Amino acid sequence: MSATSTLRTGHIGLNVTDLDRSLAFYRDVLGFGVIAEGKEQGRRFAFFGESGRPTLTLWEQAQGAYDSGRAGLHHLAVEADTVERVREYEATLRAYGVDFAYDGVVAHGEGAASGGIFFHDPDGTRLEIYAPSGAEEAPAPSGTAPTCGFF
Repeated sequence: MSATSTLRTGHIGLNVTDLDRSLAFYRDVLGFGVIAEGKEQGRRFAFFGESGRPTLTLWEQAQGAYDSGRAGLHHLAVEADTVERVREYEATLRAYGVDFAYDGVVAHGEGAASGGIFFHDPDGTRLEIYAPSGAEEAPAPSGTAPTCGFF
């Protein structure tokens, strides 16, 4: 292995209970582009991404909702260009009836420039949409702990 090689996240895979419901949420509400689907009974999936490269995959193989008390995925965070764009997503998600962990955009920590919104997908998986700057005046709900760590 080369000392200069660096690993990068390729894609994130989520188990879901109802592919149709989750596909609609990630495609229609969050705007992810579908690049592939598997429709065979018992082997249904959806790949989201750009230019044929997956960034998020859904697998219809979960028997129950997300369990934050089990080892595995803590949350999935995606970055928006600006905090204004984060607020646009917030409005769309509120209209959809999504469950939010905090009210509005919050900072990642006291005095942090970065921040975002924290919410749950249809199976309860914890999600975050954030911007790297623009949240300087937003509250930091977790005190000294990172906001994304305990929602």
